[in-house]
Amino acid sequence: MAEYQFPTEEVSLPSKGLLYPKDSPLSSGKVDIKYMTAKEEDILTSPNLIKQGTVVDKLLESVIVTEGVSIDDLLVGDKNAIMIAARILGYGKDYNVNILDPDSGEENAVVVDLTKLKNREISDKTYKNGNEFEFELPNSKRKLTFKVLTQADEKEIDSELAGLAKISKDTGVLPETTTRFKKMILSIDGDTKRATINKFVDNEFLSLDSKSFRKEVQKVTPDVNLIWEYATDNGNIVDVSIPITAEFFWPSGD
Repeated sequence: MAEYQFPTEEVSLPSKGLLYPKDSPLSSGKVDIKYMTAKEEDILTSPNLIKQGTVVDKLLESVIVTEGVSIDDLLVGDKNAIMIAARILGYGKDYNVNILDPDSGEENAVVVDLTKLKNREISDKTYKNGNEFEFELPNSKRKLTFKVLTQADEKEIDSELAGLAKISKDTGVLPETTTRFKKMILSIDGDTKRATINKFVDNEFLSLDSKSFRKEVQKVTPDVNLIWEYATDNGNIVDVSIPITAEFFWPSGD
């Protein structure tokens, strides 16, 4: 009896593969995924995976069929694109969400067509150096290089913050911003030593420069554009950010 071949679909990555090493399967800018089955529903309903917060990663590991792709190597924006594609193939394009109406202050139910979400348009020239970018801070004039974070980086940040949370109970301050900056920044004025970078982030990073840096990171980060045009109760058209909640893979009424 012939083995059944699951149908697959090709997902175009927001990064176009330009931020990955040439020998990575992700450098093609495309990933093949299979349609979800009952096996993936077991993953989505696993109490252990839900408790560990690893449901989405395990699901994507199961549906990605391109050989050699590791979830940890994925840029976060590329992971988002694969996640949305998997949701469409598994449960359809309609995503029911509640949007806080900016005019009335009330929550309204909205159906978002996930197929209408497009990858952010970023010039290929932005990625001429792969996943390494240069930026001069406008106030201090310090020059730094930085990278866009991968899933592995995000895991390390979460782990570090979990540890710091235990020792920061007295102050009530969790250093999320500085921890993230330390993971992104590769050099300061040509100095790549971790001690130098950590000292700069903790003691020398001006707030005005920090704000400009965050904007620059956002500008070069490939991702799916999760902005939706929403008609308010007063008839105004505004852009709202689409929330990706725990119910993303479970359509209402199912």
